[in-house]
Amino acid sequence: MPRPTSGGHRNLAAERLTPNGDPLLAARFSVPALPATFVHRPRLVERLAAGPHTPVTLVDGPAGAGKTLLAAEWITGEGAPGRWAWLTVEPEDNGPGVFWTCVLEALRRRGIGPPDDVGSPARPDEVDHTLLARIAAHLSRLPEPVVLVLDEFDHVAGSAEVADELRYVLRHVGDGLRLVIISRTEPQLPLHRYRAAGHITEIRGADLAFTPRETTELLHRHGVRLSEQGVRALTERTEGWAVGLRLCVLAAQQADDVDTFLKEFEAGRSTLADFLLAEVLDTQSARTQDLMLRTSILEQIHPALANALTGRDDADAILAGLQRANAFVEPLGHSWYRLHPLFAEILRVHLRVRCPGSEPGLHREAARWLTEAGLYAEALPHAAEGGDWERTANQFVEELAIGQLLTGLDAERLDRLFAQMPPDTPGPAADLIRTARQLTRHDVDRGLDHLRRAQERLHDDKPAFAAHRLSCALLRVLAARMTGSAESAEAAARDVESAERAIPAERLDSHPELRALMLTDLGSAQLWAGRLDAARASLSRAARSSAGPGTAFLRHECLGRLALIDTLRGWPDHAERHAGEAVAEAERGGLSPAARAGVAQLALAAVALDRDELTATRAHLDQAATTSAASHDPIVRVGLALLRSRLLLAEGRPKAALHLLDDVHDAHPAVEPSPWVQDRTTLTRATALLAEGRPEAAIEVLEEGGTAGPESVVTAARAQLAVGAGEKALRLLNDLPAGEGDGPAIRARVLLGKAQAADALGNDSAARRLTARALSVARPGQLRRPFLEAGPWLPRLVRRGPALTQGHDWLPPALVGHVPARAPEPPPAFIAEPLSEREREVLERLAQTMSTMEIAADLYLSVNTVKTHLKSVYRKLAATRRSEAVRHARELRLL
Repeated sequence: MPRPTSGGHRNLAAERLTPNGDPLLAARFSVPALPATFVHRPRLVERLAAGPHTPVTLVDGPAGAGKTLLAAEWITGEGAPGRWAWLTVEPEDNGPGVFWTCVLEALRRRGIGPPDDVGSPARPDEVDHTLLARIAAHLSRLPEPVVLVLDEFDHVAGSAEVADELRYVLRHVGDGLRLVIISRTEPQLPLHRYRAAGHITEIRGADLAFTPRETTELLHRHGVRLSEQGVRALTERTEGWAVGLRLCVLAAQQADDVDTFLKEFEAGRSTLADFLLAEVLDTQSARTQDLMLRTSILEQIHPALANALTGRDDADAILAGLQRANAFVEPLGHSWYRLHPLFAEILRVHLRVRCPGSEPGLHREAARWLTEAGLYAEALPHAAEGGDWERTANQFVEELAIGQLLTGLDAERLDRLFAQMPPDTPGPAADLIRTARQLTRHDVDRGLDHLRRAQERLHDDKPAFAAHRLSCALLRVLAARMTGSAESAEAAARDVESAERAIPAERLDSHPELRALMLTDLGSAQLWAGRLDAARASLSRAARSSAGPGTAFLRHECLGRLALIDTLRGWPDHAERHAGEAVAEAERGGLSPAARAGVAQLALAAVALDRDELTATRAHLDQAATTSAASHDPIVRVGLALLRSRLLLAEGRPKAALHLLDDVHDAHPAVEPSPWVQDRTTLTRATALLAEGRPEAAIEVLEEGGTAGPESVVTAARAQLAVGAGEKALRLLNDLPAGEGDGPAIRARVLLGKAQAADALGNDSAARRLTARALSVARPGQLRRPFLEAGPWLPRLVRRGPALTQGHDWLPPALVGHVPARAPEPPPAFIAEPLSEREREVLERLAQTMSTMEIAADLYLSVNTVKTHLKSVYRKLAATRRSEAVRHARELRLL
């Protein structure tokens, strides 16, 4: 070691060496060159450029995150600071004397260092504070601040002396120094104080992660083409880790199909694995390596869980240290951590090599710990990976989790998990799970086979657990719904309630989806069977189930079915309200249009048809047809066929309507007949035959199919009137019982039927009185369709007494027999304030019955912005709801 000169400092006229006598290599003071494939990242460079306004800038991230090249891009770019120096720190710089010698050399090589008479450290392991004071004084006298970049600072991050000396210089240098620290770990500087004072700029690992756009640029620079979906998948898999991305791209360069290659890329057997194992795993102690390998099977790591897997009690300190070292361990809060997914994938491969056959046991131990901790959803995959499927299935059913296979955010994950269950897994629980999986696929026959086996085994097993009996009864309700048997559904629902009495209330309360599922399926079966009051009661209870992602779809489905009941009962305003609530529930639950139940759109189509808004009717039907329910739900399939037939009739195409009705039976071949479906089919078929001028055929259809509902009776009376049997028509109508629950759409049709019979029998005053009552009933909902369907007698009646329709300007001219050749009415009055261009765009999509969320996505606006435009549209059109705004807009010729 060179001897110190007098005064404690070496003679700097000699060759510059460290106090250890090692030469100061030029490469350590040079900025690394940017490779040709480097991706420029302006968003981060701008943040670095803002850093010199604070004393400290910290660029902190894991190995290969792109920290060094980012700083190099900034320091050599157009926005570089005027005075700067670069030092790449080495492990040998851990001694204060060596470190400050290197700092002085970095400054002097850039021509901004202190003069030689300031001196230099004489010993490797210490530095005189008077030297630090002279350095600070020199920097503070410079005309502009010096930016000092300390790259790979993690090599000396463990040195408390170096940290204290840097803090001393920063405190005394004033505005003369801006420190940029690039490190894998946090330095031992008082960062909390710097943050509180606003004296630090931080760029962390999450900031350094590549965005999909930056990934695309990286691929382009390597000459690799990848689909947009592939770019997103690659970015998500690597979590934007720079080196991980680059190594994946390099591996894919020679692939014929890059998308497929990267999708199937085995990270555990690649140069990526070599990098991580060398840079991260191999640098750790044996105990730390063991913990990292064993916990690689976990998605989330708790110290106590890690201790259970290692059999030791040191996980808390190890995990905290790995997190501080940016060793791809990320804190999640509440003492939970997670490994970078790509790193965990590589560690699992390495675990199989180092500890072959250990994974099943680790999974079983993880499942045990998580179950005891009450984290059953997290325990389930580990129990399955442990290979004990019978126990996994039993535990799943015992935890009352069967409903989560049928609905909720976790249904798809659970379905994928149990798809791996061997077909010979014994026990009633396994059969119940198979039943649920088959029924969710709408394979009723296979589902019933598994359900019968489960029932037999539960019957043989006298002390069967209540959870198994509850799950079995719940699946029986679903199966009864799918076969259209209300009796079976009601019997199974009673068994559900019986089983519930044996289960603690707090356990049931933690699974609100079970009661919601039972009521939804029960109400649906009752609806199909025509038990509308019972269905309304069941569905209303389900719709009031506790809010949450597990019941969002069920509430949406129930509200849609309640809307359908409203239309069957002739209450369009009620239907519109329930359907609107169903759509709102779907939006709150984030359900895509394709994932919705479709029944709400059917109800809205029926309402629009009764108002003779044919464009809106078609749009609602199209939306219902795009839902997944259109392929398997008999209510949706039947509803589509019936409403499309009625729409064709409204358009004057009875032959096409009759042809379409042939599809109604095909929509539900394996389901018990529905009385209201049968009645509606007969009604629509007879109406089409009347429109074709074939009343005898209509009478025959009605006699064969029966006239169960008031609207069918009205159609039968109209058919009798068409063949001249007025007295018989009147008797049919007079025998109609008073429908206390019938809404205005039905009452208007009954009144018009009686008015037509009175007109045919020459009772003009009765015909007028009954028509006036029908107009009064239909006016609040502006139900035009009953009057358009009434036939030519109505315009003749109005012509004899025009006062009949006074005050009913909501009726179209053709409806009440105005002369077609008369001059068109002048345009409606102008609106006080014109709509903006954006408001018109929102209005046009409103008329297409798009939801608020769909309008926002279509126009690239936020949902709140769309809501603001809607409020403005409503105000300008003097409307309080969507349908009213669209109607006013059409009247004003804005659509």
